[in-house]
This record gives sequence, structure tokens and C-alpha cells, in this order.
Amino acid sequence: MRAILTIAALLWLAGCATYQPHPVDLVATENAFQQRSLDDPRLRQFLRANGAVRPDLMWDLSTFTYVALYYHPDLDVARAKWRAARAAAITAGARPNPGINTSIEYNADAPEGVTPWSPDIGLSIPIQTAGKRHKRIAQAMQLAEAARLDLLDASWLVRSRVRTGLLGAMASETFLRRQQALEAERVRLMQRRVELGFAAQPDLTLSRIALQKTTLAADEAHKRLAENRATLAAALGLPIAALNGINLSLSEFDRFPAMSELPTNEVQRQALLHRPDLLAALAKYRASESALQLEVAKQYPDLTLSPGLLLDTGQAKWSLGLSLLLPLLDRNQGPIAEAKAKREQAAANVLAVQSRAIGEGERALAGYRAAVEKLRAADALVAAQHKKEQSDVRMQRVGEIERSMLLGTQVELAAAEQARLETLVQTQQALGALEDAIRRPIAGAAPFTLPETIETDPRHKDDAP
Repeated sequence: MRAILTIAALLWLAGCATYQPHPVDLVATENAFQQRSLDDPRLRQFLRANGAVRPDLMWDLSTFTYVALYYHPDLDVARAKWRAARAAAITAGARPNPGINTSIEYNADAPEGVTPWSPDIGLSIPIQTAGKRHKRIAQAMQLAEAARLDLLDASWLVRSRVRTGLLGAMASETFLRRQQALEAERVRLMQRRVELGFAAQPDLTLSRIALQKTTLAADEAHKRLAENRATLAAALGLPIAALNGINLSLSEFDRFPAMSELPTNEVQRQALLHRPDLLAALAKYRASESALQLEVAKQYPDLTLSPGLLLDTGQAKWSLGLSLLLPLLDRNQGPIAEAKAKREQAAANVLAVQSRAIGEGERALAGYRAAVEKLRAADALVAAQHKKEQSDVRMQRVGEIERSMLLGTQVELAAAEQARLETLVQTQQALGALEDAIRRPIAGAAPFTLPETIETDPRHKDDAP
């Protein structure tokens, strides 16, 4: 018996997990973050595996999206939550361990030749009733599925922030600097005309005020460009220094889906029904239903079987005990009421997420249509200003108008182009809002496919889902 107990103890110890410390060193993590770059070999391998074949030539939205999926800490947090939820499912499926209890008695009046010691050994075998274990597993599995869907939604939101950050690189500084140079030349010509007596001082003052306003606007655009660059770096999970010396590709922002390419009402409906955040809310509701079923099942007490063996002065005596809690004073009504309330809360959250998704889709679609119309008007204005500039150039060459009049037309053209760029950005923002509403790219926009291995951390070779 002693040998059997020794072997059992050794096997139990061999199967036990051991604690391994894993301290977080803020200095080391900060240094590791500052060393992140776009030249990381494993990042390049990840990009090639996902079809991003142009990183050395130009960094576009598609390539940057995969960079963010590789580096961004939000996905690390989402993966950690998913793993914790899966570990909770393992806990939910665990069966209660049996217990063992021993005692020994000494009988001083034992007859001669009979051992005075009476060892007693017993087992406690818990038996769960009413399917409680299966209900706990169902609840944990639904919560794990919700965590997985939250990871998918986090992946899309990472892509959305990258798109916003890259769109911010479309600064209007170029057109404003051009307008600034034209207005500066116009001020010089106006000052010359005032000196010659062909113009009044108030005209020169107005020209100088216009130049000052344009200069301030150009400086503000330069400031916004620097801020947007930092925003883009944050969206990628990189230090801003990692973006130095790279070429950004913004050509895909010139593409717009035609109104006929926009998703139909049925397509939008299906997309909204399959949004990861909505499906995650639905999974959490199902988990709340399983939790309620579990609390209802707890009304039925668990059993404990207690077989035992007593060697009473040499005689073997077997026993079998049965114990349970009597549900007389508490029928688990409090936890049942809490579980019902939490189920109602989860159901309300599903409806809230769905309502928000529908509202986002309707607002985004209306905003995109209005933005497209505004962009068409801006295109028409720029085209008209181009024609006027070409006409004024010809007239100035033959002496029919002065240089200052041509400069005025060119200033108006630069202002129209700058306004058109701002409208273009607004239209792309509306398109991005529409894509966010249905959680997928729209035909005619930049393509994007979520990696099949999104559940794994691409920066760690041994990371497995």
C-alpha cells in the first residue's frame, strides 16, 4: 500500500504545472518599441505571405494595414483576452476531484492477540447533477467565441485607423504654398503699381492681408501634416522615426465606387447582420442564457458518495455514505434573479449594437452620396478655373490683360484645387465611414483580406491558437 501511495504521489507531482516568472520591464519594452521598423525581416515575411509585394517601392493602404496587423498592441490585447476566455472554457470543463480521509483509533481493551489499532479510510466522490458541467462549458465556449469575434472586430478597427492616418497625409499644403507664392508676386506687382500711382494703398493692403491669411493657412497645413504623420505611426504601432524616408502611395484615394457599385439594401443588411461586434454581442447573450440555465440547475443539490473501509480490531467493515445539501432555506433564487437580469442586459446590448450599426450605415451612405455630389461640383469648378487660366494666359501674352489679372486667376485656381482636395478627403472619409459600418471594403475601394492566421501573433514563432 505504501508503494502504491508513493507512486501515485510521484505521478501527481509530475503532472503539476510550475510557476515561471515573467516580469514586465518598462525600459526594455520602450527600447523594443523604439527599435521597431519597416525593415524587420519577419515583418517582410509576413507581408509577402499576405500578398504585399511592393513595400520597397511604395507603402499603400493595403501594405500598411498588414504592418498594423503585425505590430499594433490592440491586437495583442484582443488575442490575450481570447486566450483567457479559452482557458476559462478549460476551467469550466474540469471535473471535481474526489477526496480521501483517513483516521486511526486505538482500543485499549482489545483482546490479547488482536491488534488494538483500527484504521479507517474513506473516499468522498462528488457527483454534479442537473447537467451543471455542460452548462458551464456552454457558457464558457460562448464567451470564448465572443472574444474571438472581438479580435476580428479589433482587426478591422486597426485597418480603419490606418486608413484615417494615411488619408491625413493628403495635406493641402502644396496648393496653399503655390497660392502663397502667387499672392506674394501679386503683392510685389501691386506695390509697384502703387509706387507708380496706378493703384491705391487700400488695394495693396488687401493683397497683403490675403497673403498673410494664405501663409497662416499653409503653416497650419504643415503642422497638421506633421501631426497626421504621428497619427499614422501610432495607427501602425510604430515610432514615428520608422516612417522617415519612405514613399507613401495615396493613389488609391483617387478611386471611388460609382453609385451603382454601392451595396444594395439587401447586401448592406446581410453585412450588418455579420458585423463581428454584433455577432460578439449575440454570443455574449447566448452565454448569459447558459449562465441562467446553470443557476436554475443549481437549485438541485449535488451529491457526495462516501464509501469507506474500517478495520475494527481485525474485522473489515464496509460503509457507504450519501450527503447533500437540503434546499430548504435557499433555492438559489437570488443568483437566478441576477442571471435573468444579466440576460436582459445582454439582450438589450445586442439590440443597441444592431441599432448603432444600422444608424452608422444609413448616415454613412447618405454622407457618401452628398460628398460625391460635392466632389463633382468641386471638379467642375477646378475645370472651369483651368479654362479661365488658359484663356488669361493667352490674353496676357498678346497684351490684352496685365500680369496681375493673370495672377488673380491663378490664385483662384490654386484655391479651387485646394478646396477640391479638402472635398476629396471628406469624400474618402465618408467612404471609410460606410466601410466601417458594414465592416468590409466596398467594390472600387482598396481591397483588403483579413489574414487567416489573425488569431496568432506573427511576431512570435511559437504562438499557436
